[in-house]
Amino acid sequence: MSQYIVRTPDQLPALLKAFRKQAGLTQGQLAARLGITQQTLSALERNANKVSADRLLQLLGILGVDLVLQSRGPGTDPKPSATGGAGW
Repeated sequence: MSQYIVRTPDQLPALLKAFRKQAGLTQGQLAARLGITQQTLSALERNANKVSADRLLQLLGILGVDLVLQSRGPGTDPKPSATGGAGW
């Protein structure tokens, strides 16, 4: 099982698309399972900045992908950087 470290929203689209293809699903098939249009899914695969946590977890669940949160260890700041992290 491969693990991927994602630190910015810009890294998500390529991974989501790759996981969808690995699952053997078209955008239309995945969109139908999510209850959204294919166009909405396409936009999400291009720009994951706008996806809600709820929708992301639903999407990952359909793709059979787990979201794992892991501490970087002592001395690291858990807050996102001012250059692109999500607001807390």
